Amino acid sequence: MALAAICEKSLSAFDHLSALVADSMHQVDCLIDENLKSDIPLIEQIAKHIIYAGGKRLRPALVILASHIHGTVSAQTIALAAAIEFIHTATLLHDDVIDESDLRRGNQSAHKIWGNTTAILVGDFLFAKAFELMVQTNSLRVLQILSKTSAIISAGEVRQLMETHSFDLSLETSLQIMGAKTAELFGAACQTGALVAGATEKEAGELYLYGYNLGLIFQITDDVLDYQAQDDSRGKIPGDDFREGKITLPIIFAYQNATEQEKAFLEKTMISLEQAPDDLERARDLIINHGGFEKSLALAANLCEQAQSCIHQSHQFKPLLTGLVQECLSRTK
Repeated sequence: MALAAICEKSLSAFDHLSALVADSMHQVDCLIDENLKSDIPLIEQIAKHIIYAGGKRLRPALVILASHIHGTVSAQTIALAAAIEFIHTATLLHDDVIDESDLRRGNQSAHKIWGNTTAILVGDFLFAKAFELMVQTNSLRVLQILSKTSAIISAGEVRQLMETHSFDLSLETSLQIMGAKTAELFGAACQTGALVAGATEKEAGELYLYGYNLGLIFQITDDVLDYQAQDDSRGKIPGDDFREGKITLPIIFAYQNATEQEKAFLEKTMISLEQAPDDLERARDLIINHGGFEKSLALAANLCEQAQSCIHQSHQFKPLLTGLVQECLSRTK
């Protein structure tokens, strides 16, 4: 679909993106279905349980958008977008086991239905399938980038497991973990999508930085919403991070300015996980009182400026790219 045909002022940037990539995403879904076929029906059942559970599908959409920006959407773009979605889905399966999450995208988590071992092994299967699809791009450079990205994501998982249940976690370390677990795949999606469409390394590098910052913004706002949202429209139960003792930016900022008594409360509830029914509300009040939400969103706003600085002023897609980071910053679900 031509860009001019979808740019109506009544639509949001995310709506514009969805319209632009709709036909290509249908091809991605067909390729995903084809690659999930197996002699072991459980593999397909578990993978589809999470892939088609209503996620935003931002990462494969960014692959397609990047190819639009620097050329045309080809069979290589479609294979790459499916590979990116498989990598993301594999990390979700692993994450839910590690975090012992009950819900994913509004549905019961795969490990709750089929068990931890099965969920982890299907995640491994999806990683392997992702690399099969990468080969179809006929690009050694794409393989290099996504191999490195997969290693960074895995290392980020380990680092999160080691460090995010402690108030010794610094702002810098928290951003590094977010970068590894979330932003890196956003950046790689933009970078490789551009490369398969013929972009130069410099052009693809600029889109990587755009995607990386977009990913950080997405994760920061997600962490804020975990305390602010009133429903589970994101596929997560509000307050999950608190209940799991996950130290995120809003809590880090609150803890930095908390009294000794307040720090003792946060350590008891989030480190020792000794929680009473009203403790989540009290933690939310502490975050508000000490500017945790405000400071987190101010940081995200700064990243928004950095993302937009990667876009050339004369770029045909500048309004869409700018709109995506702004809407990501202000999203409410």
